[in-house]
Parts: sequence; structure tokens; C-alpha cells
Amino acid sequence: MAVLYLAAGVAHLAYPKTYMRIMPRYLPAHKLLVLVSGAIEIILALGLVVPELTKLAAWGIIALLLAVFPANVHHFNTTAKATTLVRWLLFLRLPLQGVLIYWAYLFT
Repeated sequence: MAVLYLAAGVAHLAYPKTYMRIMPRYLPAHKLLVLVSGAIEIILALGLVVPELTKLAAWGIIALLLAVFPANVHHFNTTAKATTLVRWLLFLRLPLQGVLIYWAYLFT
């Protein structure tokens, strides 16, 4: 799990425009939010591997997943012109959030 969130955090910092495109318009400061969320993912990933911080990091991951869920819903809802395969992948990502939350919960 730590590797997953470390990679995701690095990707947010390295390719912020990719993530900025899926953000809802009502959120301010898209680039700042992408960079902050990437940094938080990296911090939480590192926290997972420190035994004294594992539970706190897992709760942080749950909170982060809940916080970014609206962006995933927005991404799905705004890709009406995408191919059927892309739409299915975006749709499948929504319940995957629940799986990731459960996985993080196992660390609490």
C-alpha cells in the first residue's frame, strides 16, 4: 500500500496537469490542490512504513480517499464523449475507492 501511495504522490508532483484536468471547476487553486494532495500521499505512504505512525497514516489515507472521491465522480461525469472502454474504467474506479478505503482500514 505504501508503494501505491508513494507512486501516486510522485505522479501528482511530476505531472500535475494530468490531475488538474479532472478537478471540478468549483474547486479553487487546482495546481496547488494537486501538489498538496501529492505531498500528502507521499507523507502518508511514508507513515505507513513507520510502525508508530501506521494507524494514523491509514486514517489519513481514508480521509484523502473520501476527499478526492468527488473529483473521480466529476471525471466520470464529464467524459461523456470518451470511448466506452474509458467510461467503463472511470466507472470501475468509483467502487475501487471503497476497496482502497477498506484496505486502508485494515491497517487501523
